[in-house]
Amino acid sequence: MVKKFLLLSILSLFILFIGVSLILIAGYTEEEIKNKTFLSYIFSLGGGESETTFTADDEGVTPEGVKAVEDANNEFALKIYKEIIKEEKENVFISPYSISTALAIVYEGAREETAEEIVSVFGFPEGDSVRRPAVASIYNRLNADNDNYEMKTANALWVQEDYNLLPTFTEATERFYGGVARNIDFGKDPEKAREIINSWVAEKTNDIIDELFPENSFSDLTRLVITNAIYFKGDWEDEFDEENTTESDFYVDSDETVQVEMMQKTDGEYRYYEDELIQVLEMPYKGEEVSMMVVLPRENDLSAVENTITVDKIKTVATKAYKQEVAVYLPKFELESDYQLKNYLQALGMTRSFSGGADFSGMNGDKSLFIGKVVHSAYITVDEKGTEAAAATGVVMMESAMPEEKKQFKADHPFIFIIQEKSGNILFMGRVVNPTL
Repeated sequence: MVKKFLLLSILSLFILFIGVSLILIAGYTEEEIKNKTFLSYIFSLGGGESETTFTADDEGVTPEGVKAVEDANNEFALKIYKEIIKEEKENVFISPYSISTALAIVYEGAREETAEEIVSVFGFPEGDSVRRPAVASIYNRLNADNDNYEMKTANALWVQEDYNLLPTFTEATERFYGGVARNIDFGKDPEKAREIINSWVAEKTNDIIDELFPENSFSDLTRLVITNAIYFKGDWEDEFDEENTTESDFYVDSDETVQVEMMQKTDGEYRYYEDELIQVLEMPYKGEEVSMMVVLPRENDLSAVENTITVDKIKTVATKAYKQEVAVYLPKFELESDYQLKNYLQALGMTRSFSGGADFSGMNGDKSLFIGKVVHSAYITVDEKGTEAAAATGVVMMESAMPEEKKQFKADHPFIFIIQEKSGNILFMGRVVNPTL
C-alpha cells in the first residue's frame, strides 16, 4: 500500500550545487578520474576575445585526494552557512564551492600563520601533491561536456599593470585552477577595471551575475583580484506539470503566511528519508549526476534543524534514503544574494589575512599584500522544468603601507535546499524563508 506523508513546514533550503550527490556518496574510481576530458574558455583582454581549450593538470590525482578536497569544501559549507544565518534572518543562497575555490588560490600564496589560519577555516589538504591535482580534477569534471545539463566554472587573476607576481604563483594558478593572469590598471581607471572584471564574470555565468563588484570596489592600492565563477542549468529528471501548479499558502512562521506558486507531483518516485526531526527529499536532474536535496523540518522551526545539521548527518541521510513513491509539493522560487564575506571569515578564525600582518609572500616575494575584501554573489531560480543557478566570488588583494503509505512532501514553509554531485561536493547552499521576496 502506498504510504502517505504530510510535510507542513519547509524549514530551510541547502543547495549543494554542481557536485556529486551527497545523497549518492559514490565516488569516482581512479581510472574514471584520470580519463575525464574537460573544456574551459579563456578570454584575453585584447581587442578580440581568443577562446582556448584548457584542461587543468590533474596528473597524479587519487580518489582519496578528491574526497579530501570535497570533504573540506562540505565542512566549510556548513561553517559559512551557520555564520551567515547568525545575522541573516531571511533567504540565504551561496556557493560554497565558489568561495572555497577562490580562497584556495589565495592559499597558494599564503605562508606561515596566514596559511595556517586559512587551513583552519577551509580545511584544505596541506600537501601540494594531494590538493592541487584534486582541485584540478574537480575543475575538469565541472567543465566536462554533458548532454544532460550545462555546468561550467572558471578562475582568473587580475593583476595591476607593472606589478610583479612570482611566476611560481601565477603558474600554479593557471596549471591547477585554469586561472590565467591578465594585466589591468586599477590605479589609473578603477571604474574601467571594474567593468572589465564584471563583464568576465557575466560571460562566465550566462549574464546572471553582472555586477559582482559594485562601484568603488578598487583603489590605487589594489594590486590583485582573484575571481571564480560557476554556472549550472539542469532540467528535472521528472519534470513538474505546469498545469498542476496552484496558488497555495506558505507558512513563513506562526504569524505570517504568504501565497506562493506551489508545484505538485503526486505520482513520482524519489529517494526519501525521514526521522523524528526532518523529512528529506532528493530530486535528480537529467542524467542523475546532480540532484537537489530538500531538508524539511517536521515542525515549522528552521533553527532546530540548522543548529543540529552536520556533514555527517547529511551523509547518514545519503546512506539511509531510498527510492519510494512520494507526493511532492514544492514552491517555485527565485533567490538573489550579495555578501561581503570579510566579517564572516574573520569570525571563523581567518583574521591575519585581512591585516597588515598577513604573509602572502608566496604571491609577490614580500609581505606587503593583504586581503581588502571578499565579495560573493549568487542567484537561483527553480520552476517546473528545472533549475538555473550561478555564483561568483572575488578576492581583492591590497598593498599595505606596512611590509514516505505514499509519502507526501509539501514544502509550504521555510526549508533548506542542496544541489550536489554524486560525490557530495557542495557547490551551492541556501534556504528559502519567504519565496515571494
